[in-house]
Amino acid sequence: MRKLIILVFIFVSGLTFGKTNMNSENQTKKTEIASFGAGCFWCVEAIFQELKGVEKVQSGYMGGETKNPTYKEVCSGTTGHAEICQITYDATVIGFEELLEVFWQTHNPTTLNRQGADVGTQYRSVIFYHSEEQKKLAESYKAKLNQSGAWGDPIVTEITPASKFYIAENYHQDYFSNNSNQPYCNFVIKPKMEKFKKVFRNKLK
Repeated sequence: MRKLIILVFIFVSGLTFGKTNMNSENQTKKTEIASFGAGCFWCVEAIFQELKGVEKVQSGYMGGETKNPTYKEVCSGTTGHAEICQITYDATVIGFEELLEVFWQTHNPTTLNRQGADVGTQYRSVIFYHSEEQKKLAESYKAKLNQSGAWGDPIVTEITPASKFYIAENYHQDYFSNNSNQPYCNFVIKPKMEKFKKVFRNKLK
């Protein structure tokens, strides 16, 4: 009987210890959200999905007036929305400043409402911040880049409070992974991905 009691105690203690470890792991994790627009969201999604610490990337629309906008409506340039990616990340693995570094080095933030051949307000360079801390970091980083003359021309990236996020249609999600042989993927996204992976290879999954 005494042996049975001891075994039960050890088993229960083991469960409790396991739960304590699980809770400890959950407490150390810090999930946050970043929302970036840097041209076509297919490109932005493909890049940020590759980073260590990034748990989920969703393509969608933000910053406009029309409720529940469709891709066709956003592409018309009349809704006010930008194509963006909403990024869920573990801040204990990758910080917001690191995300900003990737953001500013993987698109041209000096061209107003344009990235390459993609033209329109929906393709504007924009950071939708979710906290005052994100706002301060974004504004400080932008100011330093402008002061350094890193881009030659002034950075026109919009820094504005996050608003309602509308997730894009299903076929836009994981677009590069699912359509890597499409012309846009071959001629626009692939070259950008190759440059990105060379520069940020130590941050890749």
